[in-house]
Amino acid sequence: MAQEPIWAGSSSFSEGDTPWGFYDTDTEFTSSADKFADWCARRLGYPIMAVELQSGSFYATFEESVSEYSAQVNQFNIRENLLTLQGQATGSDNNVTHKRITPTLGRSVQLSKQYGTEAGVGGDVDIKKGSITIHSGSQEYDLNALYADVSESGAIEIKRVYYEGTPAMQRFFDPYATTGYGTINMVQGFGFGNYSPAVSFTLMPIFEDLLRVQAIELNDAIRKSAYSFNLVNNKVRIFPDPEESSTLYFDYVVTNDRDNPLQADYSGSVNTISDYSNVPYDNMEYKHINDVGRQWIRKYGLALTKELLGIIRSKYGTIPIPNAETTLDGETLRSEAAAEKEGLITELRETLEATSRKAMLEADKDEAEFLQEKLNKVPYPIYIG
Repeated sequence: MAQEPIWAGSSSFSEGDTPWGFYDTDTEFTSSADKFADWCARRLGYPIMAVELQSGSFYATFEESVSEYSAQVNQFNIRENLLTLQGQATGSDNNVTHKRITPTLGRSVQLSKQYGTEAGVGGDVDIKKGSITIHSGSQEYDLNALYADVSESGAIEIKRVYYEGTPAMQRFFDPYATTGYGTINMVQGFGFGNYSPAVSFTLMPIFEDLLRVQAIELNDAIRKSAYSFNLVNNKVRIFPDPEESSTLYFDYVVTNDRDNPLQADYSGSVNTISDYSNVPYDNMEYKHINDVGRQWIRKYGLALTKELLGIIRSKYGTIPIPNAETTLDGETLRSEAAAEKEGLITELRETLEATSRKAMLEADKDEAEFLQEKLNKVPYPIYIG
């Protein structure tokens, strides 16, 4: 579409007039584009002075200004929410632009699972079992070497060494289950075998059973241990010397399973949020930006327009006029535009920092402390009766 070399005083925006087309279907943006062009031209001296810009120039700076505002706010939001969003799915269905992100305990739970693995109270790493045969007269055994035939591709780390003793459940006896049938006959009558505790569930609280099972296991650990052992670097030394061959059991983890940073929940898949680069924040929709944001956009757009006009006028330092020449203000415009842009960016970033999660929590804390101090100075009422 043919354009006048200088601003004609009016414009008519249509889809496709901006370089990128980010907001060409946003009705709020399209209805504001011509108003922005007219406002910028007037701020640059029109109609008293000619403005060497076309309508497409104003549309381009308007689009860039909205994009810059969106980028600054989104950068702040990514920094605020990255820890919460890591590991979540990406894609258009999971876009978080204009959405409130609520911090969760997901990352803390993931970290606690790793501690749970080491403490033996849960976790997300498989605890596997193995066994070796110990022989009379031999005290030291290299568990890695003796258990090398397992289908593990990496080194293993022993977590626990133990006997496979008789389960406490097999020696569980319920003194309360006495009837005319006799204890054993009664338990068999319920179909649970000679040593099942199931009958006691109908007679007393279950914690009684648990306490007795624990007592049996503790008694075995203290009184019935045939030997003790010392484990260093997956080498176990038995005390005293075994007198006969028997089986020694151990629990272990594959170190690569535990130490691999690409855990299942954070697999590094292209469909998973991993870092700053793939958090699904898109350009904000202009229609969802409030008036405060739009005022910043207008000011920043004016600075961009001034910069563009300065570039155009800087092509020639002076131009001839009858009997003289005049100096153009291109460099002045560019210098002013650079300062205005920097000031607006700084102002926006400071505003965002003031509304960060940390800043708001600190402000809430200060307000609570101030209120408490104020209440402490309120005199108590005096009752006369």
